[in-house]
Amino acid sequence: MPVETMVQLSEIEFRYPVGGFALRIPLLEVARGESVAVIGPSGSGKTTLLQLIAGISLPASGTVTTNGTAVNLLDDAARREFRIQNLGLVFQEFELLEYLSVLDNVLLPYRIHPRLTLDSGVRARALALAECVGVSSKLDRKARKLSQGEKQRAAVCRALIAEPRLLLADEPTGNLDPDNKQRVLDILFEQASDSHSTLIVVTHDRDLLDRFERVIDVKEFHADRGKS
Repeated sequence: MPVETMVQLSEIEFRYPVGGFALRIPLLEVARGESVAVIGPSGSGKTTLLQLIAGISLPASGTVTTNGTAVNLLDDAARREFRIQNLGLVFQEFELLEYLSVLDNVLLPYRIHPRLTLDSGVRARALALAECVGVSSKLDRKARKLSQGEKQRAAVCRALIAEPRLLLADEPTGNLDPDNKQRVLDILFEQASDSHSTLIVVTHDRDLLDRFERVIDVKEFHADRGKS
């Protein structure tokens, strides 16, 4: 069977206006169902690559096609809707709403998007995910009262709740102890496998790389060699 493409970046040029940092990506493809680790030193463009794929950042030229949609050609509102319907995002800074409980943060995609229906099955899935990552006892606690590791695990649950076709995780194990690191990785891989989702993870931890089918070093895409 032919391999379906989930992500394609073609003839991408991206440059920050200050600092001279630039990425040039002639062609990058990630297959549907593939697991990919993204590596590189701090400031090398790992997070920028995820943001391009998600349509959070836009290239100066080229095309970013994610799940069959040229996301960089959509307007801002359409890109937000696309992300909610297709992507699970684990941000490096978690992006939890501090005044909401853990459960309400996990269920947030269903509260802000009319096409997602919050029912008993979704609530049961939220409880199951929380149990899997070890935060089931914290569901009623406000996010601002969580430890960094607990926030990270809650953010993983939120990314997984809508069973997205593409999971983008920026350092999802960075604040976790070894046991919870493996627990979170296990659930990311299990959920991706169960739904045949694509998994792209930014990581500094080279001990994790053997778990992925492919490793991408963003230094390959530096338009200005030697700069990070």
